[in-house]
Amino acid sequence: MFKKFSGEEVSAQNQVKASVQRRIRQSIAEEYPGLEPVLDDILPKKSPLIVAKCQNHLNLVLVNNVPLFFSIRDGPYMPTLRLPHQYPDIMKKLQVDRGAIRFVLAGANIMCPGLTSPGGVLDEEVGAECPVAIMAEGKQHALAIGFTKMSAKDIKAINKGIGVDNLHYLNDGLWKMEQLD
Repeated sequence: MFKKFSGEEVSAQNQVKASVQRRIRQSIAEEYPGLEPVLDDILPKKSPLIVAKCQNHLNLVLVNNVPLFFSIRDGPYMPTLRLPHQYPDIMKKLQVDRGAIRFVLAGANIMCPGLTSPGGVLDEEVGAECPVAIMAEGKQHALAIGFTKMSAKDIKAINKGIGVDNLHYLNDGLWKMEQLD
């Protein structure tokens, strides 16, 4: 999704009204309950919240020109990788084995066998159509943000095909864009 993303793909930036800002904060708080204690640090009520509209129906939520969340069409807000690195427990995690790391870092979707092999770890509570952080065997930080195509139970049972859509990974265009000018 963000493989060749750059600041030129942003078509409009709008500072949102207070009511829209409250709605964004509320939907983020509902989606990520682990973020509740630090939500005021991440999305301060006083600083302006900017929504940048990009190509392919993509919205970026910016605070102080730093992209913190993104959403596709009217889907859920997903954090950029910098947030799970700062606050590791904000979202559900799935772990891939060592063999899948280089493919995930190249932007490939996460296949079911990479999650069910001995190095992979599945959180049984993860449902279908749910944003998750992709961890790697033997690594401390998340290497990708994904959107599950099927529940963890189905991934374990079927063990074939794509289990998680890779939306944002380390060293893609969004990761390299630390600030939007």
